[in-house]
Amino acid sequence: MEQRKHWWNGKWGRLARRDVFLRVDADRWHVEQRAGGAEGISRFYEYGSADEAEDTVRALLDEPDTWRELSPRPPGGWTLPNT
Repeated sequence: MEQRKHWWNGKWGRLARRDVFLRVDADRWHVEQRAGGAEGISRFYEYGSADEAEDTVRALLDEPDTWRELSPRPPGGWTLPNT
């Protein structure tokens, strides 16, 4: 499964932090809505198209929070260039 996008509401702490992830696995698109950080509770949605998944992401981000898009980790992790 490849993570395509990650949004964070910019708040710290288990009670305030919320994250939304957009992932793809072959031809299936997955959206995860997480409340409470890494130890929090998640809801998962699965779709057959990117458009359907992106519609759900837009609906989840349509809140008064200030959502920030975070860069996903590239396949194989982060590497430093040789100098």
